[in-house]
Amino acid sequence: MDPLEDVLALLRTRSHLSSSLAAGGRWAVRFQAPPGVKFNAVRRGSCLLEVDGLPEPIALSEGDCYLLTRPLPFTLRSDSEATPVDAASVFADVTGGVARTGTGDDVFLIGGRFSFGERAQELLLDGLPPVVHVPAGTEQAEALEWALTAIDLELRRKPPASTLVAEHLAVVMLVHVLRLHLDRRPHALSGWLSGLADPVVAAALAAMHENPTRAWTVAELAQAAKVSRSTLAARFKDTVGQAPLEYLTGWRIELASRRLREGTETLASVARSVGYGSESALSVAFKRVTGISPSTYRRQLNAVGPAHDENSGTVA
Repeated sequence: MDPLEDVLALLRTRSHLSSSLAAGGRWAVRFQAPPGVKFNAVRRGSCLLEVDGLPEPIALSEGDCYLLTRPLPFTLRSDSEATPVDAASVFADVTGGVARTGTGDDVFLIGGRFSFGERAQELLLDGLPPVVHVPAGTEQAEALEWALTAIDLELRRKPPASTLVAEHLAVVMLVHVLRLHLDRRPHALSGWLSGLADPVVAAALAAMHENPTRAWTVAELAQAAKVSRSTLAARFKDTVGQAPLEYLTGWRIELASRRLREGTETLASVARSVGYGSESALSVAFKRVTGISPSTYRRQLNAVGPAHDENSGTVA
């Protein structure tokens, strides 16, 4: 498994599609800060995206897509002078899966959001800018266009199981957006995501994710990346912000945390599954990374009870 696939699987990535939005004339819709990661794709026409805290609006054209990776209020509008109406009022009246605002329907957007497990902010979202904008018309965006077209067809034609298919396609779309962003703007990333944009660091990351239980040394990781030990150590620290073995420890603790959340294994069994020879070795590493012991972590989870997914909602 590669690191991006590993993290998305660990975070239990899910998509939730919302009602589409048709608009025309002069219009503006104001949205509250969304839960999770918001996405919209312009299937027809053009509009402006204004996100609170960002200095300039983003012009969206037909075929464009964006991810809003922070819980920030935002506005979609025809022009800078249009008076916004609240999204809740617009989406309170949905017909055939489509909300409408303004006059006409020269603009059409599909949208939804992605929800993740509890570690998403640190593992994934903090490494991305507040808005990831993917313009249409580039060679790299062709795969994304395929996924968006397929989602659009499922939503409009509504064959059996269309919602399930469209939501799986939305996760495919998310992967394509992240790939494109890695290719286009590697310097806008941070953490392990920025490491994926460096071929040397990416090779070391892939080796650790392929076999996280192995007792890796920096020399062995450097050999996998086909560079010297000093080169790997320097480039890994510069891009990821951690030393290679520090990253490996963190990833092992993420895997151990998932097993503690999702199962009833003994701590000794969890320790062996993530590359530690004993329960005490896992406990030392776990407390160093998280500040608490694995047994305390499990007790706190049991006290809180199982987490519930947020409702998907209907607002674009």
